Amino acid sequence: MNNLMDLGGGVNWVMMLIIGAIAGWIAEKVTRSDVGLLMNIVTGIVGSFIGAILAKQLDLNVGEIVTGWFWSNLLVSAVGAVILLMLIKLIRGRRTS
Repeated sequence: MNNLMDLGGGVNWVMMLIIGAIAGWIAEKVTRSDVGLLMNIVTGIVGSFIGAILAKQLDLNVGEIVTGWFWSNLLVSAVGAVILLMLIKLIRGRRTS
């Protein structure tokens, strides 16, 4: 299964944090959330796994959409992070307090 760590042959932890932060920031803007830098990083990293699972289930080759490991990782992570934040908003919206 492709995820943030193995698209393009591997991403070191510094690049994982950078891509996670950017993907989380993109998701934050798309979903009109305000989660902060640390949660952007976490959201982007978790989103990379969600995006990779989704891409695999849909049999998508991200390399055919964008070129380069950075852009492939960022695309997969951002899509997954958007899905994650949308799910969180949906779950929080259903709570009755």
